[in-house]
Amino acid sequence: MMSSAKKPRLTKDTVKRLFFITLLGFSSGLPFLLIGGTLKNWMAREGVPVETIGYFSWVGLSYSLKFLWAPLVDRYALTKWGRRKSWMLFTQVSLFILLIFLSLFNPVTSLWEMGFISVLISFFSSTQDIVVDAYRREFLPEHELGLGSSFSTYGYRVAMLISGGVGIGLVGSSFAGLTYNKLYFILAFLMLVGMVATYLVPEPFIESTPRTLRAALIEPFQEFFYRPQAWLILFFIFSFKLGDAMSGALLNKFYVDMHFTDQDIGFIAKTMGLISSLVGLGIGGYILLKMGTFFSLVFCGILQSLSTAFFALLVHTGPQRWALGVTVAFEDVSSGMGTAAFLAFISSLTNKKFTATQYALLVSVASLGRNFLSGFSGKMVRAMNWEMFFYTCSLMALPGIALAIYLRRQAERSSN
Repeated sequence: MMSSAKKPRLTKDTVKRLFFITLLGFSSGLPFLLIGGTLKNWMAREGVPVETIGYFSWVGLSYSLKFLWAPLVDRYALTKWGRRKSWMLFTQVSLFILLIFLSLFNPVTSLWEMGFISVLISFFSSTQDIVVDAYRREFLPEHELGLGSSFSTYGYRVAMLISGGVGIGLVGSSFAGLTYNKLYFILAFLMLVGMVATYLVPEPFIESTPRTLRAALIEPFQEFFYRPQAWLILFFIFSFKLGDAMSGALLNKFYVDMHFTDQDIGFIAKTMGLISSLVGLGIGGYILLKMGTFFSLVFCGILQSLSTAFFALLVHTGPQRWALGVTVAFEDVSSGMGTAAFLAFISSLTNKKFTATQYALLVSVASLGRNFLSGFSGKMVRAMNWEMFFYTCSLMALPGIALAIYLRRQAERSSN
């Protein structure tokens, strides 16, 4: 328990730290949709088949495999700047160059080249996530970690708002005159936000760091997998957002098939959706505070399942903006609430001695459904239809909800 003397206070130093954490969160979030939803929207507009768009989810597999090289980020520094700052700057410069390259191609004539560049972007983006998460944990005082995680998430979501909602909306508007190639070229320069923040922040001082590569590679995994029910916990982490991830993989293609315009997608589905997710994060945080982690996981998991099924409404209404707004608001508020509970649960599992590697492991497992199984989502749509696809994805949430109930009971028994 924190003493009253250590309660968070909004000092000048706190505001400064949170400002930089927000900028680094922005840098982490910027590439995500540029090889995800925004790229898929571009491909859909160019007439790329739905199966191919579904397979493109696999370019993001690095987000699910980053635990494999996270120990290297923990063990080595690339320059005299230090472990954290050197890796952050290296990944940010690499992403800037790769996004410039991506802007030079077109999905119709250069699909393989764009796929290769997207895989590289995914690798450097996921590596940036590893080091930014570790930096946040080491840079912030203990009593600012919760607040810092929220501000980092807000920075991440604002970057997604710009690279997804605003970007797609501007391409679809008549007054902006933007093409997707120009959009990607412009957005590449926003990586400068992270570079400037990395230059200005101090390198955190850590007394105990891995002294050998073997220690960095083995001890974090050894400590975690010696815990009771470690594999069951991993399966829960994998399954909790599986249905949500599967349905989200082809939402842009779904909107195009339902005859929504790029402006509708950009300013209603993306912009309003991300604002709704921020609201959901706040509500989820309040429920966490009042009801605890496991109740929040069950409650938010049920809402996520219902909101996924709600997308079937658009199949019947057609391109009605009110229906899109209601559906997106429900889904993103629910998803934001689920994310708040989920991240709190993951954070509680990490050992402070191995935060970077263990956090990378857990987040990698969580993203496996989005980055691997979602590659088959196009096949699912082709085999059934959009309505049945969303109903099926909704049912995929049930194992995660059941496991949350089971883990809650196990936690209650162990505490008695």
